Amino acid sequence: MSKSYPTDLTDEQWELLSVLIPPINLGCRPRRVDLRAVISAIFYVLCAGCPWRMLPNDFPKWQTVYYYFRKSRLDGTWERINHKLQQWVRVLEDHEPNPSAAIVDSQSVESGTMVSQAVGFDSGKLVKGRNRHFLVDTLGLVLMVVVTSAYESDQAGAKKLFAQAKNRISDRLNRLVLRVDAGYQGEGFMRWVMDTYHWVLEVIRRPVNTKGFVLLPKRWVVEGSFGWFNWCRRLSKDYQILPQTHETFVQIAMIRLILRRLA
Repeated sequence: MSKSYPTDLTDEQWELLSVLIPPINLGCRPRRVDLRAVISAIFYVLCAGCPWRMLPNDFPKWQTVYYYFRKSRLDGTWERINHKLQQWVRVLEDHEPNPSAAIVDSQSVESGTMVSQAVGFDSGKLVKGRNRHFLVDTLGLVLMVVVTSAYESDQAGAKKLFAQAKNRISDRLNRLVLRVDAGYQGEGFMRWVMDTYHWVLEVIRRPVNTKGFVLLPKRWVVEGSFGWFNWCRRLSKDYQILPQTHETFVQIAMIRLILRRLA
């Protein structure tokens, strides 16, 4: 008898997720592996933070699990599932399927010893590693994430973030008000966003003469998104050789979160 783990998909969650998984291509061999077990194994790696080779034996072979993880990253399956689930949640909570307002922010994360690609030092936060640049809606759901070197500024990372969002989910971002902190202020950058993407940049500043953490209206939801990732040990530190792999784990973390909210 196989063991049960807290990260395993429930019957209700699998029912929602199974309809979003693309069918096998015609002419290919029939799929023998249990996809539900594969996705549960990926959730296990995400939350436990273990290497692929240390998957428990009652999951499918780690090579098989990693194959589906990587294949779905390259063909955009994780991203499409994430965005479709987001639309379901937004409609369920009486919002339009596509957002008209979003929040932009970045988070520095320390990199593992074995990671050398796209690694830098954030002199402001004194962190050696990478920056995660987020575009989230007003519910805190991650619309797009881009991982860069921690050396890159917020505005440089935002430019890459906006370019990725425009290329991949432009149909969802026709009209958008972007709420940002003071790190993104500047007439030149605000004008560039307006001229390039026709989005409005709204800077939410801290009150004058305040110290420590301050709850900023309209922007606090992104801090909640950062808190969600604390439950995923694979995201507590950047162990990924490729920045794109870290981005995929963020998308999978959102998929798991939304499934738990829906079922």
